[in-house]
Amino acid sequence: MSKEPEQPRLGVLAALSAFTFWGLAPIYFKYISAVPALEIIVHRILWSVPVLAGFLLFRDGPTFWRRLCLPRRTLGMLGLSSTLIAVNWLMFVWAVNHGQILATSLGYFISPLFNVLLGMVFLQERLTPLQLLAVAIAAAGTAFMTWYLGIAPWISLVIAGSIGFYILVRKKLGVGPMVGLLWETLLLVTPAIVYLLWAHRHGGVVFGHGQARLNVLLALAGVVTVLPLVWYNVAAKHLPLSAVGFFQYLSPTLTSLLAVFVYSEAFTLGHAVAFACIWFALALVSAETLVRRRR
Repeated sequence: MSKEPEQPRLGVLAALSAFTFWGLAPIYFKYISAVPALEIIVHRILWSVPVLAGFLLFRDGPTFWRRLCLPRRTLGMLGLSSTLIAVNWLMFVWAVNHGQILATSLGYFISPLFNVLLGMVFLQERLTPLQLLAVAIAAAGTAFMTWYLGIAPWISLVIAGSIGFYILVRKKLGVGPMVGLLWETLLLVTPAIVYLLWAHRHGGVVFGHGQARLNVLLALAGVVTVLPLVWYNVAAKHLPLSAVGFFQYLSPTLTSLLAVFVYSEAFTLGHAVAFACIWFALALVSAETLVRRRR
């Protein structure tokens, strides 16, 4: 079977669509901020299953069911990754709905540098002197913000940590991103339904009892979750990984702009120093990666 030729323009368009969508996602969650964060996550899980299954059936045809058959050990690891992605989703939604969008942006800026550390600790990857310097600069900026604000940026650290360990676990599994996400959401369906039943019994369910607009927006949670992932996969298929890596900074940049200029979150000196240090550190790592690939 011949390999499908790369289409750089399609890849660039898909990457821009995916990371712009993720960067502007807080707007969607702000619209449904009247719904508890945990119920929003439940709807992300439940509505993602039919959307993912439908997409994979359309994409893979008869081979869909064969690709779903995975070893028990793999399913066990996917159980761990499903917990990590649920923590990441929950922290992101909770932060957005509590006026902490800037903290989520910082978390996703820290994430690539945190991944470098995880690679060193768990995958025995050696860090170059420039990478070590970049991590130290980012850590210094985060430490300054902690001192300036008088509180650790725990939201940012939880977001960076959960997505970092999620990527680490998924890296060890030979499972495609879409099939893996379908299994992760399937593994979360039971606890999601248990929560809905418990919340319904205690009168805490918004879906079906609130405004029609909220019901429709919650039902769209599956599309909001899956659509940018489809675009991301198209981008990864038609662009070099290094190019996709550069696009990923678009998402937290848009999120930080939303936080400051649309939702009027405070951008203090501590934030300025931390963001400047992290941006500089990311520039160092990205430049070194680009030079290496060209060599």
